[in-house]
Amino acid sequence: MLAFDAETTRLLEASYQGADVGMRRRASFDAVDPRPGETILDIGCGNGLLTLELARAVGPGGHVIGIDPSADMRAAAVQRCADLDWAELIEGRSDALPLADGTADKAVSVQVFEYIPDHAPSLSEAFRVLRPGGRLTLSDVHFDSWVWFSDDPARMNRMKAAWDSHAAHVDAPARLPHAMTEAGFVVDRVVPHTTCDQVLKPDGLANLLIHLIKAYAVSEGLVPADEVEAWADEQTALAASGRFFFSLTQFVVSATRPV
Repeated sequence: MLAFDAETTRLLEASYQGADVGMRRRASFDAVDPRPGETILDIGCGNGLLTLELARAVGPGGHVIGIDPSADMRAAAVQRCADLDWAELIEGRSDALPLADGTADKAVSVQVFEYIPDHAPSLSEAFRVLRPGGRLTLSDVHFDSWVWFSDDPARMNRMKAAWDSHAAHVDAPARLPHAMTEAGFVVDRVVPHTTCDQVLKPDGLANLLIHLIKAYAVSEGLVPADEVEAWADEQTALAASGRFFFSLTQFVVSATRPV
């Protein structure tokens, strides 16, 4: 398991509010298309950044429910949304949503389904809690879309393979349209959002991933620590010499529960 120390937590917060992750979050927000007065579920809401933005969009006549199994994440989301009475944070899992049938107009889940081994129960739950005509938006990374330059491509491939093991499905976006159709949804849109950087930004996605991959690969014993450090040092050196290149694509899949 990846442990989040104080430095990693600080980096996560900075990166989540940085331009790279902010634009990815906006891609999901735009797909949801929140309207005043709607009830929207944020499944796997984490620290509540998207929950807050959705709540602002639906206004006091609406209702946004953030759902997450992590007490620490919910605590951060509660604090972030404290001024909006119509934003509610509750404990729950995607495959056992603590909500009545037909609760919501829309539901969104960002980078959750790539960690779920069996998508069917969670999709069935989303179908259940949405009203007829309701919209489901799922946003996940396709890790096979990774392009990350290195003068040592074999080592880079070992690092990427180590990180691949942290997710249940590195190709979740390719699986989701069919799985959503099988669950009864009508899929009508798949939109790619690519983060592409030639600069290693302190608040950027690439810098965040370097720190997370380092910690994960070492803690899980997947790559020797000296090799991990050499990989990270190379990326810093490439950036300093103007040779850094990183690209990764997240896909936003939208579907409707038929009337």
